[in-house]
Formats: sequence, structure tokens, C-alpha cells
Amino acid sequence: MENTRNQDGIGEKELLAASFGTSYQDTRCRTIGAIEEELERAFPEYSVRRGFTSRMIINRVKTRDQIAIDSLEEALKRAADNKVRHLIVQPTHMMDGFEYTALVNKVEEYSHQFERTAVGKPLLSSEEDFQAVIQALTAETEEYDDGETAFCFMGHGTEAQANQVYGKLQEMFRTAGHENYFIGTVEAEPALEEVLAQVKEGSYKKAVLQPLMIVAGDHANNDMAGEEEGSWKKAFEEEGYEVSCILRGLGELKKIQQIFIKHAREAESGLSAV
Repeated sequence: MENTRNQDGIGEKELLAASFGTSYQDTRCRTIGAIEEELERAFPEYSVRRGFTSRMIINRVKTRDQIAIDSLEEALKRAADNKVRHLIVQPTHMMDGFEYTALVNKVEEYSHQFERTAVGKPLLSSEEDFQAVIQALTAETEEYDDGETAFCFMGHGTEAQANQVYGKLQEMFRTAGHENYFIGTVEAEPALEEVLAQVKEGSYKKAVLQPLMIVAGDHANNDMAGEEEGSWKKAFEEEGYEVSCILRGLGELKKIQQIFIKHAREAESGLSAV
């Protein structure tokens, strides 16, 4: 049974884990659910609750699976109704893009209903965060690193200025000596064509594809690992590479979970009176 964390009886301190969400229950439990569990262990004095920012996903899960998940606004209302005094909101977003900005603004709308509020930073927020993500990804793919394999990570991408995090992460991989690691996106730049062109410059025979997203949801299963024309898997296979797809969201990785815990602790230290 999935813990949707929409219970009342919260108490005076709440840590609200805010995620975009996914309709894939297996990865939802292994990623978002796992992050929430780690937050609960790290903050035993807080009640950990869940809020999704995607109404489309909330509706799909409710209609198809009869599982009710609070929206961010519903979760904030629940916190206010339960007389929460100190509220920390820790997003599981990748970057400070449109989604994160909208979340911060929504929390601000409700901040007057609490004595103290704070919003934690997204995953990639500092040089230390980038280094930690690189360490997590290289450790997780070490078993495949045989000198003939290119590791290609598919991010979502955004039209916001925050899209530059992908280029920065790519450059930091290379600076660290991991020249066989490549970063691309499904909806922005670098696109698949650019990633494939960079891989072809090397002498690789194999390609390992993995989502650079918190969950391994629709984009990972279809745009990356799908069998239809246009997927990353098909594109690499058509170029002659032996392809392996790792359908594992970043949220499954302990080192990634620890970054969110660190950001939540930083937010707690900066709780400001309203």
C-alpha cells in the first residue's frame, strides 16, 4: 500500500515534500516515496506530508487507480486547517525553473497562515550539489564502464533560463575526467541529435541510457526506452550501438536523497517569522 501522506493530525511542525508527480506507481514509490521516507527519518520532529504540482497526474491517478493525492494547494490548506505553526516545504524539483518559481509563489500565498515558513532549494542549486550528483551518477553506472560505453542521461529540459544547468553539468563531467558521460534533454537543448553527434565522435560500441529526472515515468519509458521511432533507444540502435536502458529515477539513489535532506535542513535553519 502506498502512503500518500495526506493524513490530518499533523501537529505543529510539518515538512511538506512537494513534487511534480508521476502516474507510474512503481517509480513513484521508489523515488518520491523513498525521498519522503528519508525526510521522515531525518526530521522525526516533523510530520512529513505530500503535495503534487501536476493536476493532470493527480486526476489520472485518482481516476485510474482510485488513489487520492493532495495538490500543493490542497496540502497547504490541510496544513493551515490542522493549525500547523512551522512549515518547511522541500521540493523534489531538479532546478529553479518555472515549476519551482510557481511553487514558491503558491507557498507565499499561504505563508500568512503559519508562524514560520521556509522553502528548500531544488536538487541542482550549488557547486556542491552538482559535484554530489556527478558522484552519484558515476557510482551507479560504474559496473558498465568498460571503456567502450557512452553514458547518456536524458533530462526533461525547460524554456526557462534554468535549462543552463544541463550544459553546466556536462562541462563538470568533462572537467572531472568523465568524458564518456553525455547530457541531453527531451524538450529543450541539448537535444537527442546533439547528444548522438557527440557520442559518434568517440569510439564507443555501447550506450547506456538513463533518465536525468527524479522519477522514471512517461518520458523515461517512452521517449527514452520506447520501441517506437524517435525514441533515444531506437536512434542509438539505428546508429549501430548496443543499447541498455536503466529505468531508474534519480530519486532512488541514496546520494540524491541526501541532497534533498541537506536542503531541507538549510531551509529549517532559515525559518523566518511571518
